[in-house]
Amino acid sequence: MKRFAALLLALSLLCPAARAAGPSTSAASAILIDGGSGRVLYAQNADEPRPIASITKLMTALVTVERHPELSDVVTIRPEWTGIEGSSMYLRAGEELTLEALLYGLLLVSGNDAATAIAGCCAGDGETFASWMNEKAAQLGMTRTHFTNPSGLSEEGHYSTAADMARLARAVLAHETLARIVSTKSISVAGRTLTNHNKLLWRYEGCTGLKTGYTEAAGRTLVSSAQRDGQTLIAVTLNDRSDWADHAALFDYGFACYPSAMLALAGREVSAVPVSGSLCRFLPVETVSDVSYPLAAGERVKAQIELPRAVAAPVQAGETAGKLVFTLDGAVIGETELVYSRSAPDDRAGPGALGRLLDWFRGG
Repeated sequence: MKRFAALLLALSLLCPAARAAGPSTSAASAILIDGGSGRVLYAQNADEPRPIASITKLMTALVTVERHPELSDVVTIRPEWTGIEGSSMYLRAGEELTLEALLYGLLLVSGNDAATAIAGCCAGDGETFASWMNEKAAQLGMTRTHFTNPSGLSEEGHYSTAADMARLARAVLAHETLARIVSTKSISVAGRTLTNHNKLLWRYEGCTGLKTGYTEAAGRTLVSSAQRDGQTLIAVTLNDRSDWADHAALFDYGFACYPSAMLALAGREVSAVPVSGSLCRFLPVETVSDVSYPLAAGERVKAQIELPRAVAAPVQAGETAGKLVFTLDGAVIGETELVYSRSAPDDRAGPGALGRLLDWFRGG
C-alpha cells in the first residue's frame, strides 16, 4: 500500500494581472504555447482550419529528416524539379547538392523547388511524400490538418490550424538539426548565400526560428519561437497582416505573464521510507528529473508524493521508490520518478548483521 503526502505550492509571479486576456492581434487565427509543456497561453480561433502557405515546409522538413536521415547524401537535380512557381532557391537541372543544402533552401528562402526536389528524391513523387506528411500529422495529433503537397502552394484539401501548427513546431524544435537550420540567419551553401525570410530573428531578442509563409489564399502566415531564461515559447498566426508585431506582443505577454516555474530539481531528497530487515532504518528518496511549468500569478500547484509505507531490505541505490506528481486545478502538469538515494543491505542473516555491527563499533 502506498502513502500519499500532499503539499500546496503557492507561487508568487510577475504578471500584474493573472490570466490576462492577452494582446489583440490582426490574425484570423492565433495561438501562443509554452514549448516545454505545450500549455496554451493564448488562443484565438486556434482550431479553425485555414490555408497555411509555406509554413507547410516545417512538416516537409520533419518528414525528410525522419525518412532520410543521411543529410550528406548528394542529390542530382532533375529538370522537372526546377522552375516551380513562387519562392525559389533557383535550382538548376543536373546540379548536385546535398540533402542538407536543400533543407536550408527549403526553410530559409522557402524554395518551392527545394520542396519539390526533396519530395522527389525521398519519395519518388509529391503525392507519396504528401501521404507521409499526413501520416506524421496523425502521429503528432494534428487532427484538423491535411496536406496535398510539400510546398504549401494553394490546393483544395491543403489546410491546418494554428493549434496543429504549434504542435508541429514543438516537434521540429525537438530535432537538433532542424532547430539549428530554422534559427540560421544567413548561410552560404551550394554556391548560394541564403538569408532567412524570418525577420524576427533580427527584430526580437531571443527568437530561435521557425518559418514564414504567404499565398493570396492564405495571407501572411508565421510560426515562430523565442527563448528567455530557459523558457521557449511558440507563436502561430494565420492570415495576419501585422505578424511581426503580433508575434513580438505575444512573446512579451507570455514571458511576462506565464514565466516557467521550477517545481522540482533533479537529485533533491524529498522524503524517506522506513526499511525493515536492515540496520538502516530509513532510506532517503530523491527526484530523478527537473520539472517546470509556466504559471500565472495566483495559480497554485499541488505536489503529491507517492511512496510505499515501508520497504524490505535489500534495496539498491537508484531503485524506483515512487513518484512526485504535480497538479493544477486537478490536472496533472508534470511528474518525476523518485529513487532511493542509498542502499540498504539485508541484515537479517545473523553473522552478517553482527559483523557489520562490530565493524561499526570499531569504526570500520
